Amino acid sequence: MNYKFITLPTTFLALGLCLILNSCSNGATSTKKGTSTQAQKTTYPSDVISFFDHWNLILGDGSNAGKAVNFEKKDFFYTENDGKRDWVVFKTPNAGNTHGTSNNTRTELAQLKKWSPMTDAKLEATVKVKNVSTTGDARVASTFSVVIGQIHSADGHENEPFKLFYKKFPGHTKGSVFWNYEINTAGDDNSGRWDYSYPIWGYDFSVVGTDANTYPPEPEDGIALDEELTYVIEIKDGVMHLKFTSEGHETKTFTKNLIKSEYAKASDMPEQVKKLFVPIGQDGVERENAYAKEGLFFKLGSYNQTNGKDPAVNKVWCNGAETHGGDLQKQYADGNYAEVWFKSGKIEISDDAISNAGYFQANDGLAKKIVYPNEVIPFMDKFKMLMGDGTNVEDITKFEHKDFFYTVIDGTRRWVVYKTPNAGVTSKNSNNTRTELHEKREWTPEQGGKLTGICKVMQVSTSGDARVAASYSTVVGQIHSGEGHENEPFKLFYKKFPGHTKGSVFWNYEINTEGSNKKRWDYSSAIWGYDMSVVGKTKDGYPAEPADGIELGEEFSYEVNVYKGIMYLTFKSDGHETKTFTKNLIKSEYAKQSDIPAQVTKLFVPIGQDGTEQATAYKGELNYFKQGAYNQTNGKDPEKNMVWCAGAETYGGDIAKQYENGCYTEVWFREATVGPGTAPK
Repeated sequence: MNYKFITLPTTFLALGLCLILNSCSNGATSTKKGTSTQAQKTTYPSDVISFFDHWNLILGDGSNAGKAVNFEKKDFFYTENDGKRDWVVFKTPNAGNTHGTSNNTRTELAQLKKWSPMTDAKLEATVKVKNVSTTGDARVASTFSVVIGQIHSADGHENEPFKLFYKKFPGHTKGSVFWNYEINTAGDDNSGRWDYSYPIWGYDFSVVGTDANTYPPEPEDGIALDEELTYVIEIKDGVMHLKFTSEGHETKTFTKNLIKSEYAKASDMPEQVKKLFVPIGQDGVERENAYAKEGLFFKLGSYNQTNGKDPAVNKVWCNGAETHGGDLQKQYADGNYAEVWFKSGKIEISDDAISNAGYFQANDGLAKKIVYPNEVIPFMDKFKMLMGDGTNVEDITKFEHKDFFYTVIDGTRRWVVYKTPNAGVTSKNSNNTRTELHEKREWTPEQGGKLTGICKVMQVSTSGDARVAASYSTVVGQIHSGEGHENEPFKLFYKKFPGHTKGSVFWNYEINTEGSNKKRWDYSSAIWGYDMSVVGKTKDGYPAEPADGIELGEEFSYEVNVYKGIMYLTFKSDGHETKTFTKNLIKSEYAKQSDIPAQVTKLFVPIGQDGTEQATAYKGELNYFKQGAYNQTNGKDPEKNMVWCAGAETYGGDIAKQYENGCYTEVWFREATVGPGTAPK
């Protein structure tokens, strides 16, 4: 068998089939960064390690620099001398433009060819980490870490069977080196994917702090910043062979089958994964043949795992670190970046490897491309929308608005965001702003309809009056009447008092008032936590936190199914009891004064809302669904109405100031459907 050994730019040795590209160094002649004592010319990274014509370079500004031969970019990719030799520097901030669908910035090489796990492939590198972010949330597994080498799939879900991490907590001298295997998730939905982590020196990925700024003990066998290590990744006959060496540390080796899964059943899930990923809903299984039929490729460099995303979004991947609004130089000035130096690198690839151009075509510039809400939830053609600035939008296909209605990625999947301030322009009969869908179809309870949603509330107003029932709450789904009094037989609320971790989810039925609508009232049913009637005793005095409540960022789902005049409600959330309710929409249970519930007597009667309902309730009236973020917290004086006037901060209606100071609501949906009612099971 013939092979070809190439050490560029000096020596060529012929041997055939696999191309081996060794590092070379000119460090002996360099006296300062980027110069030579002989020629005073730029020393490019490709002069130090000679394999850059086999990679594209992705920079920390999200751009694809292509082949990095005779190339440098001073903020991200250049050479440094440590007094002995030149090194190639990969540097990237906590926040900048990202590549593909990632939340994280990178200055990283991505191989130009992809190969089957059944062919031979090898990557070897000697590296030292110079910096990881000094800020972040210690409870988040990826905080204070950087990935310095990968195997990435170019196909299917584009998952990663190998990621090599370095992680060091602030104040520690030694950090941990570990590698993660990410499952190649079975099915079309990749949101259930998870990593299993193997410690090399120090801890694995799952060791985190007890709170945001409390760290575990320093690992005894860890690796310090500026300490060299070498990794070798070799693929043979579908098996990944790993070797890690560092002077003064035990050499570690691992093997992993890439073509036959050990996680194909739910019972195969490791305890580490149950602890770390299952609580955030990542609980998938792997396809039986793992990565067998996919093209794989190597990556290496500085893939910063610390970002400024809110940990409430994802408690594994969103770190809450300092980003200075994306200002690169400010991040570099105070340690909010990752920096990795490579001394040498070598790659072997088979002649059977093929072009990886499809990966770059799919991912280059993707982070800058608009993904519209209707690409995530396709039913947008069945709705129109009112936004938090009072704008009505009739056609919300191929539509977004960065202040109110757009999409985001939470580290696992894409969501539609509905966001609205405490004060803005409202609809004609409301005191409250909304960014909310309005169904175009109208239907009677007898005709029926069904609305579903999987959502998580990310923010409710942090200001308001605790004595007011509507304070700190948002409505995430409704049935609204389009006739008569235009009342609401269904409103689904989320409410969380300031300082609490858990909030309440409850639904309200508003009577279809007999006579004057000024006397209408709601009856509230608790789902998880409290109902609407639980309020504070003083403006800033809150009740106890609900034991069975739902946190910000915690998913829950709802189904509102109206069939032959009966409303069937189902509410689900992992780790919480499933709750169901039924309500007759065509025959009232509140037609007499004596029918008024005690809860209503407590909450609404004191403000003069003590009416009775039409005997036929909403029978024959046209209704429609609504979904999104209908902010229930406003700046109205509570003395005017102790149920609905919340007395919150509004900054004179300045939306940017409200967003900056937490005086808004934000709700994310990842799935939703609308259609006809169905017979209940």
